[in-house]
Amino acid sequence: MKVLAFAATNSKQSINKQLVTAASQFVEGAEVEILDINDYEMPLFSMEREQELGQPALAQAFFKKIGEADALIVSFAEHNGSYTAAYKNLFDWTSRIDQKVFQGKPMLLLATSPGPGGASSVLAAAAGSAPYFAGEVKAQLSVPSFYDNFDPATGTVTNPEILDQLKSAVAQLS
Repeated sequence: MKVLAFAATNSKQSINKQLVTAASQFVEGAEVEILDINDYEMPLFSMEREQELGQPALAQAFFKKIGEADALIVSFAEHNGSYTAAYKNLFDWTSRIDQKVFQGKPMLLLATSPGPGGASSVLAAAAGSAPYFAGEVKAQLSVPSFYDNFDPATGTVTNPEILDQLKSAVAQLS
């Protein structure tokens, strides 16, 4: 089994990247690739740009990565209650190749924030829309108050209840 994991943000110090990396450690019997969406930066999507540029090679490469995986783990950063601009742009370009962006893959959706909301708004949006884009959401988990529940120095979830929830969510991928 091959699992593709990424944080849906272009922040290099992202707490969601830390969370998806921690979650990846609990995937058993699989090869996990942690992708950085900064490697897929493209011009801002518009119909006019698409007519001018066609389908960018980076969008095609991202779509191919998803296709090569057996399962996906995505951790969503929340900007103003929604997706980050970087992820939304990558998703928009990729959806123009094939609206079934997630290609029927089982998915674990995660989100975290420094505050008590745990990026739950973007997580709800992602979970609600994934089936329209051929994503099979197996589990989802919002981690509130990241810095109270995670040790960035060790890359570990420190709250035993959240740790159990994370392990359980990861186990649902197989």
